[in-house]
Amino acid sequence: MKELLTLSLTGVFTMLADMFNLRKLVFPLALFGLAMTISWSVFDWDFNQRIYGMMQVDNYALAFTIVMCSTAIMWFMMSEDFFSKIVVTTDRFALVFFALTGALVMVSYTNLVMLFIGVEILSVSMYVLAGSSKDDISSSESAFKYFLMGAFASGFLLFGIALMYGVAGSFDLMQIRAVIGKGGNESMVLVGIIMLLIGLGFKVSAAPFHFWAPDVYQGAPTPITAFMATIVKTAAMAALFKVFLVCFPSVTDMWRDILAGMIVLTLLIGNVTAVAQTDAKRMLAFSSISHAGYMLIAVLCTNGESDNSILFYSASYSVATIVAFMVLYLVSEKTGSMNISSFNGLGKTSPLLAVSMTISLLSMAGIPPLSGFMAKYFIFANAIGDGYLWLVLFAIAMSLVGVYYYFKIIIAMYFSENVIARNEATEGVTINPNPLQTLLIVLGCGLMLVLGLFPQLVYSVL
Repeated sequence: MKELLTLSLTGVFTMLADMFNLRKLVFPLALFGLAMTISWSVFDWDFNQRIYGMMQVDNYALAFTIVMCSTAIMWFMMSEDFFSKIVVTTDRFALVFFALTGALVMVSYTNLVMLFIGVEILSVSMYVLAGSSKDDISSSESAFKYFLMGAFASGFLLFGIALMYGVAGSFDLMQIRAVIGKGGNESMVLVGIIMLLIGLGFKVSAAPFHFWAPDVYQGAPTPITAFMATIVKTAAMAALFKVFLVCFPSVTDMWRDILAGMIVLTLLIGNVTAVAQTDAKRMLAFSSISHAGYMLIAVLCTNGESDNSILFYSASYSVATIVAFMVLYLVSEKTGSMNISSFNGLGKTSPLLAVSMTISLLSMAGIPPLSGFMAKYFIFANAIGDGYLWLVLFAIAMSLVGVYYYFKIIIAMYFSENVIARNEATEGVTINPNPLQTLLIVLGCGLMLVLGLFPQLVYSVL
């Protein structure tokens, strides 16, 4: 409860700060609110608190809250330069915290009504943030597409929730589990599961419900895209895993093949389509789709280690993605382009950025000893233990495809001619990150290495 109040009240305070000429305090207030939320989560560990009979603040919810708030701190460090260029930022800060509030609800719900409320709180905030660059037509287009597709997906989610209520006469997860376990109404249960999978599959950008992600990610401001690719995806994946783990373990035969098909399609489309991209931001969008496929493997294998696998993968992927998008943002601001060729020569002109981008890409590719390797290892090991060797072999093949397109940027940074600036007067200009961004580089690269060498720091908490 304290975590929920801290995030929501911080959002309210940041929204009202401009009225009292406290605009300079908004950024430190945001960091303080996130730090307090993490502190409350640590203090509440092992203390399972029920909220209004519809939410459960247990270790699962607290662990994902810590991951999302820690990611949010890194995101604010990345975005400080972005916000400094905007005259009025308090509304954007408030929307970010309202989105985080919705994300917290999505990882702690025990009632499908609260799941829907959390999804809508998060989604409405993100619709506005995606279109927050008012002078950029692509940002407005991104918000419009996101809103239309998101509203459509919410309809499917609500339809699935209604069908589950029709089956069980309750929105409570445990009540639904008990009724489904007794059998009966199989057709309604199957349709309800499919509707829920469509609605939440949209939120995690899983194929074939991924079509919105490349255009929305490309059109939205780069820091907002980073937020969508990390915190939003983490919350949606945690919510999806929870509803399938709690409600449907007794009817896995109904949905196992459907989910396996979605995973194969997500991995195939995400990785193969990313190879053809020349825009780095769009490539990272398809990469994000592929990572949803890897995490869905843990949902398919709902064994005792799946929760730890998704938590660790979310943490590892979020750190790598924040660092990668920060470098992309700095390069695009300097060159005016997000084409992969914009990274040419970055290893010579800005070696710190090149090294951090290399580490983050290698982590996402699953190269040891970085955290991304251990994240995929845990996912694959659990899948093999559940008898999905064929799926693991396919996922490994897709990972090799991922290595190829990640290395396109790495090769551009170290082995291509310097075209970071496109005229002789400015050629060779270096990109200098500000102190917060430099700290983020050190922190992010350090975390990827530490989590790769000592994965038990996160993997064993649940």
